[in-house]
Amino acid sequence: MAVGSVPRWVRTLGPEARALPAGEWWDAVRVPLHHGRAALERLGANTGAVIEDGYGAILYWLIRPSSAPDWHLPPTHLLGPGCHVALPPAYRTSGPGLYWRIPPSARHNWTCPGKLGEALRATLP
Repeated sequence: MAVGSVPRWVRTLGPEARALPAGEWWDAVRVPLHHGRAALERLGANTGAVIEDGYGAILYWLIRPSSAPDWHLPPTHLLGPGCHVALPPAYRTSGPGLYWRIPPSARHNWTCPGKLGEALRATLP
């Protein structure tokens, strides 16, 4: 991944995963992997950056900060100010472990929370 093609907050990560605070550059929606895979398929090209924790069986969608103040869709969780999320380095785009399932780009970082919510509602029991 070329350095200029990723957002500033990804370029500063370095060679290892690093926990960054949510609420400044992005908020994150934490989704169990078995629900997240189906939602990712439904979203298709409408998804922004997605982190997969291959060991924890979790997907994290990045959304604009403060764009989903009323998020309530169990078993998912909104991670905003006061939370931290481990981000993989820009080059890590496959597992095992923590990696970018859908890498961020300079033009496409966030997923629309409304579209993400629709995709998740269609996949949740």
